[in-house]
Amino acid sequence: MSALLEQYAKIVGDDVIDQLRQLAARLQGMKVVHINSTREGGGVAEILSWLIPLKREVGLDVVWEIITGEQDFYQCTKMFHNGLQGNQASIPESLLEGYERTNAEYAESMREVLRDADFVVIHDPQPAPLLGLFPDRRGKWVWRCHIDLSHPYRPVWRYLRDHVEHYDASIWSLSQFAQPLSHPMYLIPPSIDPLSQKNRELYPGEVNAVFDRYGLNPDIPLITQVSRFDRFKDPIGVVQAYRLIREYTHVQLVLAGGGASDDPEGEEVLKEVRAEAGDDPDIHILLLPSDAHREINAIQRASDIILQKSTREGFGLTVTEAMWKGKPVIGGDTGGIRLQVVNHHTGFLVSTPEGAALRIRYLLKDRENLEEMGAKAKQFVKSNFLVTRHLRDYLTLMNAISHGTLDRIDL
Repeated sequence: MSALLEQYAKIVGDDVIDQLRQLAARLQGMKVVHINSTREGGGVAEILSWLIPLKREVGLDVVWEIITGEQDFYQCTKMFHNGLQGNQASIPESLLEGYERTNAEYAESMREVLRDADFVVIHDPQPAPLLGLFPDRRGKWVWRCHIDLSHPYRPVWRYLRDHVEHYDASIWSLSQFAQPLSHPMYLIPPSIDPLSQKNRELYPGEVNAVFDRYGLNPDIPLITQVSRFDRFKDPIGVVQAYRLIREYTHVQLVLAGGGASDDPEGEEVLKEVRAEAGDDPDIHILLLPSDAHREINAIQRASDIILQKSTREGFGLTVTEAMWKGKPVIGGDTGGIRLQVVNHHTGFLVSTPEGAALRIRYLLKDRENLEEMGAKAKQFVKSNFLVTRHLRDYLTLMNAISHGTLDRIDL
């Protein structure tokens, strides 16, 4: 067993690693290409940054490629994202033409790599048209959707569906997100890497240093939301919940996050949040670089309660991260958060600032229950949302679509 797999075995057990090797045995040396639109910022990039090295460790030949474009490309794909999550989004024809042109140019630059790949995994709408630009493809192509498509704006979905309908398979985070397609559809929830800088254990001194670094008081309860500055994450609602709590209990609020290179709205949302926070000395808005993983780790561990008050959420890896650190999470009653936060057991699901404030007050008054919820949360993540489970699901899918309609696959 390699040194890397031995480290995972210490967390999940030898049997889990043995199962991964067995699933990978018939896939040895296969060329796998993942394509998304950014190498940093956001959950997709994080997942790929740890999933791909683990795939290589079990014998796959994996590369990670990035599609990039001009500003109109990102403006178009942001409108896709908003429309697919339910907002009305009338995308101008000029932006759609730029979107398709960017994919066509990228396809030419990647023709040799993609034509001969055994598996190509296309992530989200940004590179979705690539399949139609490779009529001579040799391998299997899978579209991986990380977005909540449970109630999409229909014109946007109809346009995208024309691009993804002909993939060999698609992957969704939850069954509720999936839209009908004619190919096989698989459910694979996201995951976290317990060995990553953002999730590994830290020395107590590194955690305590957060208080001095950001002017926080260690004697006052700390509530935190870690996320991109995105309206779907509802940072304004978090500030409103904080203000409701402050009427009864002295607390501190940290809103920690950053932007992503494929999100042109982040700066505008950040300005709105700063305006809402005003000059309150107990609201700390931290704009952190995309590689501040240990910093995020320390902030989460220093917090009493973690919020993720999203109004729409594909999955919410910050929820998983907080639960792995033994923190109860108060999350929006939506999307992938429902898959993680078992209401009243690993945290609470809420729909309004008032609901969030009520649950925060309850936990701060009942420290024993707060600790118990946190312990349950960590065990729930260990059983369901670590990267070893994620890799197992991918290997299972690859074996399945490699063998077509066979009823039985002998490993």
